[in-house]
Parts: sequence; C-alpha cells; structure tokens
Amino acid sequence: DPVSPGDVLCDIETDKAVISMDTEETGVLAKILAPDNSKDVVVGSLIALLVEEGDDWKSVQIPADAGAKPQPVAAAAASAPTTVPVGKPQPVATVEHSHLMGPSVKKLLHEYNIESSAVPATGRSGVLLKGDVLDYITAKNLKRVDQRAAGPAQSPSSSKPVQTPVASSPASANYVDIPLTNMRRTIARRLTESKTTIPHAYASIESDVGAVTELRKTLTNEGIKVSVNDFIIKAAALALQRVPRVNAIWANEGPQLSQTVDISVAVATPNGLITPIVRGATYLTVDQISRTVKELAVKARDGKLQLHEFQGGSFSISNLGMFGISEFTAVINPPQIAILAVGTSRPVATMNGNRHRMTVTMSYDSRAISEIEATQWLQEFRNVMENPKSMLSGTNLDAEAEAFAF
Repeated sequence: DPVSPGDVLCDIETDKAVISMDTEETGVLAKILAPDNSKDVVVGSLIALLVEEGDDWKSVQIPADAGAKPQPVAAAAASAPTTVPVGKPQPVATVEHSHLMGPSVKKLLHEYNIESSAVPATGRSGVLLKGDVLDYITAKNLKRVDQRAAGPAQSPSSSKPVQTPVASSPASANYVDIPLTNMRRTIARRLTESKTTIPHAYASIESDVGAVTELRKTLTNEGIKVSVNDFIIKAAALALQRVPRVNAIWANEGPQLSQTVDISVAVATPNGLITPIVRGATYLTVDQISRTVKELAVKARDGKLQLHEFQGGSFSISNLGMFGISEFTAVINPPQIAILAVGTSRPVATMNGNRHRMTVTMSYDSRAISEIEATQWLQEFRNVMENPKSMLSGTNLDAEAEAFAF
C-alpha cells in the first residue's frame, strides 16, 4: 500500500496509552511482519518493511527472527532430550522447573510431582500461573503425592508399600485469578514504589465553596460552562505559584523546582487511573482549563493520549467529590512530591446561615516539604477558592465573560 508523510502506520499499546506511529517518508508499505494484535513485541524489533516506489522488495533479505516473539522457556526445555540413569530411581520431590513462576506455583508443582515444562503457560512472557497448574491437574485428574512416601525405591523384601492418600480436589472454586492489564501492572508497581520509598505526610483544610458556586452560576448565565474542579485546578496553580517549594519533583537524591506549573489531573479509565497534564496552568483561564481537561479526559478514556500529555507534571489533583466522598488521602505520584485529594462539598450551619464547605487533603513528601510549607500552600489554596474573582485575572464580575476570552 502507498503511504505518505503523516499517514498512521499502526497503533502501539504501551503500559499507559495507545500511541499512533506515523510515517515520515513517501513510499510503499511492502510487508507487515508484526500483524494486528501482536503481543509482547520486543522493543527495537522489525515490524514492517517500507520501500520506495519501484523497489524490488522481494529481494530484500529479512532476518529470520525479525518481528518474531521470543520463544517460551518451556519450548526450549521440551526440545532438549532428557536422560534418566537406569537403575537409579528419582526422588518424587525432585522437579526441574523451566518456567518463570511464583512460590505458590512451585509449591503446587511440588505437591503433585509435575514438571513445569509439561504445563502450558498462559502468563505474559511465558510466566506460569497458578491457574495453569490447577487446570492441568483437573484435566489429568491428578492426585496429591504424599511427600513422606517419597524417596529411594523399596527393595522386594521391604515392608508393604505405603498407600498414597487421595487428595481432595484443588480449591480452584474458592477464587478466580484476575489477569492484570499492562496499565494495572504499572499502576501497582508505581503505587508500591511510592508507598515504600516516599515518607508520606498529610495535612487537611476546609474551604468555603459558596463564592465559587455563585460565580459558576453567573458564568453559566453568560454561556461559559465550567466546573468546580476547573476552579480547583486554577486555585492550585496560583497557590503553587505563591509557594513554589511545593511545585517540585524529587530527582538525584533531592528536590528540583519546576519552572512551570504543570498539573496532573486524575482521570478514571476502563483500564485504570491515568493522569493527563494541564501544562502552564497559571497562564490559562478557568475556561481554557475546562476545555483542556475535557479534551484530555476523552483522549485518556479512548487510550489516545500522546506521551507528552501524561508524562511529567509537577503536582497532582485527585477529585472524588463528584462521587460523594467527603474526604480521603491519595498516594503521591513519583517523582512528584505532592498530591491534593478533594472531597465533596457539604452544607455546614454557621452564624450567617448554611455554608458549603469541602475538605481537601494534601499528601506530601516530608523529605522535600516541611509542615510549615504544606500549611502555607493549603492556606493560599483556601484563600483563592474563597475569593474566586482572583482567578479571573483581576477582572470584576461584570466583565467575567471578557476575562475568559483572552
């Protein structure tokens, strides 16, 4: 097929997103070496052959292993001949394992005297799963081996053989293994890394959102539709500008201040949570932030985010207020050093009548941010939220529509 610069050759799925691969040259797509839905394609391997118009592509020598998947360890083990010495009985418990596997899988193979090479592995990169072994046991109707009876063969004059007890069927009905997607596996790894390497500290503050709610209604009447979350992002950006120590990442054994305020906003997708970035948030109006968040959220749910749209960021926000969660704590997204967890607003009776307040909790890296700095940032955030006109670049309410237009 002929292709031109800018044509999409394929979509590549990584741990976090689906990235479109464009061609930069004019030519002919002569041969596809990695077909649709190929799994575990090795980075750097040949996936297609692009030639110039009129070239005899059939004469091109393609390496035999180009685009091929790595052979599972089990296949190599199966092809190797196994030599068993005659007259030397093998202990029942001695089992050679040719698969990658976890401790529980090894224990199960040992209990049933199964060689791992005999069990088809369905895990990624040839990993043998516990479910694979249980399925094999059920299919072969195997019984558990009494390990106490394992050992050298008994001579004819020995006492009568020990009866092998009949084991109960595997307890596979008690649970179901849930396969992890690449994204979920990456999320699990990063969350574990964060909680085990970053000393989390927490600070909370209440903010009155009545003024934001009223301003939002006014803007809606002017045809400008923004959410409370858009104001929260803008308020966080201004607070980061005023307390720059919080706008940093941890790198090279220390904090590094970010030159711009790039806020990662948590978005739920079918495959897990991803954090696209609102870059330069201090220079954006609330209306611009709203449009940016909507565009990024659609891309995130469709798996179409580009690398620069979710890699990086200097601060994160996770908002569960729309789900009725009053308050919670979030896990820091490394290498960032802080994340803000936003709860729902609730009515509170005061001397001046009912007010609507929300609780926000900042999780911060205590190596990089002191308690005083965390407190200062939260106070600045609250001040901006309770005086939302400061988010309209100094304009007054009578000119809010013009404030969003520039």
